[in-house]
Amino acid sequence: MTIDTETIEELIESGIPESVARVSTPRVHNDEDEDAHFAAVVVSPAFDGESLVDQHQRVYDAVGDHMTRSVHALEIKTYTPEAYAEHGDGRLDDDLRTAGLLPVE
Repeated sequence: MTIDTETIEELIESGIPESVARVSTPRVHNDEDEDAHFAAVVVSPAFDGESLVDQHQRVYDAVGDHMTRSVHALEIKTYTPEAYAEHGDGRLDDDLRTAGLLPVE
């Protein structure tokens, strides 16, 4: 069973309140049978006050059974909106503003 980045983003965004997720494939797969490796950046105010382990567990829970069926590895970076504004790379700024999670400039 295969899964694409957009589906994983939808699973995360529907499973974590007020979240914005961007999922990529961090390495090029050269064989159809190679395990699926993904990387996710997830920003949500729901992470406020949670440990990093708990934040990552929320992401795994949102991806659900796909973690054992179609996702071999998932590299996760989680942020609250405030932490992303301070430490993030800025790639999600427009999406976060659209979602009302960052101030409009």
